[in-house]
Order: sequence, then C-alpha cells, then structure tokens
Amino acid sequence: MVTRVWLRGVGGALVWAGVLAGVLAGCDVPPAPRAVSEATADASAKASGKPGAGVSGAGEEECPEGGVRVLEGSGNAAMGLRVADIQLVNCGAQPYVLEGYPDLRVLDEQRRPVEVAVGHGSNGISTGSGLDTAPEQVTLQPGQAASVGLLWRNLVTDSAVPAAEGWVLDIGPRPGAPRQTLVLTHSIDLGNTGKLGVGPWVAVRR
Repeated sequence: MVTRVWLRGVGGALVWAGVLAGVLAGCDVPPAPRAVSEATADASAKASGKPGAGVSGAGEEECPEGGVRVLEGSGNAAMGLRVADIQLVNCGAQPYVLEGYPDLRVLDEQRRPVEVAVGHGSNGISTGSGLDTAPEQVTLQPGQAASVGLLWRNLVTDSAVPAAEGWVLDIGPRPGAPRQTLVLTHSIDLGNTGKLGVGPWVAVRR
C-alpha cells in the first residue's frame, strides 16, 4: 500500500513523498528496480567482456579491425594541379608499423572502379611535389598518425573521353592488413588524365 506523507521543506514549501511499506505481517519490501541503462550496460559488458560496452555514447567510436583508422586530410588546388593527403591513426593498443606505400583503389559514388593509373611518387604528373622521397619505416605508437600525399591534375585532354571522378577510396594500409573504405568530402577530379600519384607513408609531427 502507498502511504502519502507530506513533509514541510525549506521556506515552507510542501514536498510530497511516496513511501512504499509492507503492512501485512511478514511482507518484505522489494528492492528498488535498477535503472534500465545500468542493467543494460552490465549485460552488455558481461557479453563482450568490456566494462561499459553497453552504455550509449560511452567512449569514442570503435577502432576498426586492424587497429587503425583512415581519415581524409587537407587539400590544395592550383591551376588544375591537385594535392591532398590521407591520414592513418593508430587507434589500437599496440605499435603499428608502416613501410612503403598504401594500396589505393579509386571508386566513384556508386562504388564502381574508376579507370586510373595509380603510381608511386609524383607518377610523372608534376615535379617538386615532395612525393618522390624514398620510403622509410614508420612505427606508430597508440594515438600517433601517419599520412600519404596524393597528386593529380584536373585536366580534360580529350573531349571524347568522359571525365573521371573518384568519391571513395578503398585503402590497404600495408600488405595483409584489413582494407578500409574512405568516403571523401572532396572528390578526386581526374578529368581524363587517368593518373594519380601516391607518396610514401610519413609520420605526422604533432
């Protein structure tokens, strides 16, 4: 039975409190129910083995398979010459070693392959881009990042050939690693030059 008790609070205000009492002999008062979010969190944590796994909004976005996350970096466009970069962040718990170049596949908005010759370094597109430096081994500790530069020209040399444009990158960070898909906010507008230069992995200095 619920007994309503009126208590006089600070400043003379009346405060209502609901008190649940067992009035029958030997009747136990049941414990207050646990909050749904707490119970859900405990159940999810037991299932996954990770504390807090079921709490919505707890922690950051889950780290992808392989322990790294790829991100779109900055870009620059000057008189049809395009320069951009892709960053890779070690979001795992172990050091991550990179060496050489990523394996890139350029896709259109429908995730269909774009016809483009992806080459290491500047790929004959332009000089002085900085993409032709020799690759070195890069070891990323958890939280550290590396990047690769991209170079292409937005140029139409043949009006009979449709201009190509990539909006998605399928990326293999290193041989044998899980591939990742990166949807771009700025397209790789190749015109019909059909060439893309990719630099080596370099550490991001912070």
